[in-house]
Amino acid sequence: MDHSRAPLLEALADYHRLGRYGFTPPGHRQGRGTDARVLEVIGRDAFGSDVLANAGLDDRLSRHGYLARAEALMADAVRAETAFFSTCGSSLSVKAAMMAVAGGHDGGLLVPRDSHKSIVAGLIFSGVQPHWITPRWDAEQHFSHPPSPQQVRNAWEEHPDAAGALIVTPSPYGTCADIAAIADLCHERGKPLIVDEAWGAHLPFHEDLPTWAMDAGADVCVVSVHKMGAGFEQGSVFHLQGDLVDPIRLSECADLLMTTSPNVLIYAAMDGWRRQMVEHGHELLGEALRVAEHARRQLEEIPGIAVLDDELLGVEASHDLDRLQVLMDLAGTGASGYQAADWLRQHRRLDMGLADHRRLLATLSLGDDKGTIDTLVDGIRAWREQLTEPTPARIALPSPADLQLESAMLPRDAFFGPVETVPADNAVGRIAAEQLTPYPPGVPVVVPGEVIDRAVVDYLRTGLDAGMNVPDAADARLRTIRVVARA
Repeated sequence: MDHSRAPLLEALADYHRLGRYGFTPPGHRQGRGTDARVLEVIGRDAFGSDVLANAGLDDRLSRHGYLARAEALMADAVRAETAFFSTCGSSLSVKAAMMAVAGGHDGGLLVPRDSHKSIVAGLIFSGVQPHWITPRWDAEQHFSHPPSPQQVRNAWEEHPDAAGALIVTPSPYGTCADIAAIADLCHERGKPLIVDEAWGAHLPFHEDLPTWAMDAGADVCVVSVHKMGAGFEQGSVFHLQGDLVDPIRLSECADLLMTTSPNVLIYAAMDGWRRQMVEHGHELLGEALRVAEHARRQLEEIPGIAVLDDELLGVEASHDLDRLQVLMDLAGTGASGYQAADWLRQHRRLDMGLADHRRLLATLSLGDDKGTIDTLVDGIRAWREQLTEPTPARIALPSPADLQLESAMLPRDAFFGPVETVPADNAVGRIAAEQLTPYPPGVPVVVPGEVIDRAVVDYLRTGLDAGMNVPDAADARLRTIRVVARA
């Protein structure tokens, strides 16, 4: 295929060149109706390219097939059979994949318990029964690794009638599962593997990055182009191969969830990024990996900061690591990641990808260079130098056993059934009716349908006091929790 072409971008250029005008949404009319104060901040060009996909960029019947051609080019670029674009993020894409594989299936779906909240949302939407795969916990660092092949094998032996399996890799920390071995386990049973690879859009384009899910045998793979690629926020693609997942069903499930007014800017940016990666991706990512190694060496020299690398790999840890995710352990400084992130934003105008009770994550990309890394290192060094007597974050960290909550109801039934709001202390022993999710990384500590224990309540409440963000709680301060009403 001719990867020098970008059908959506070319169509948008033609739209401008021909001076098209639509008596259709969007009502701002390419910025003509937009307040000048808005244009001053966002820019007229953004509004000028915000046009309808059909009866706008393409005709009302999509006769030119711009989107279909762009999706075909994307699939070819990453060695998949089919690709679907989404302008609603991988949160939508993974739900569509789950529904296509397990919707209406009584056997449920194998799902790692450290999944992103969007996967739990998919369980709530679909009513699918999750069969949780316990993650591999590092009890000392309070850190989870993707499941091992043996854990997936055990889950299949316990739930042989499940419709398929889902794993999340890379994790938000850059740690990766052994996808090939897990795919083999699924295929031995004639069952599909879904990979939520939201953090892995760049993986197909350089051999020094972790293995791309399609190359490792996954059946469906979801990526977020905006995370590790060069697309706009919400740009996502799900890729498909093999005959274990019906492409028509997958497309129909996506259509159930997708907006009928997709943003052409998001589509076009994904199209252009694919062309960039095919033509220059290997070179750009090779340089990004060199920049990341430079960052790791520089940050390691700052007292009290350990850049995690080999510690994350091994038999009892992860299979591989994306080294563009630079994860710093701050335990040696006595401060929390929350404190460091807040200081860097306030004093150095730097926003960090993830912060928790003892870690800080710098997510690097092909857009970074020595200049941005120097800014990062200088900022971290300045934070460390002003840190005289840090007040340690007093968070009641639960044991791995305390985090393994009992599942008493389907997530869907607990979420949509009768609920009541009770004081947090009184929620212990009750069935949760809401998700409670430290964000980032966005992995729920409590899923609807699980029995809440004391350790989790103490963890979340002390975490909030220390700077944790739990944005999906009905009560932002967790003074109260929504639970399933008693009959």
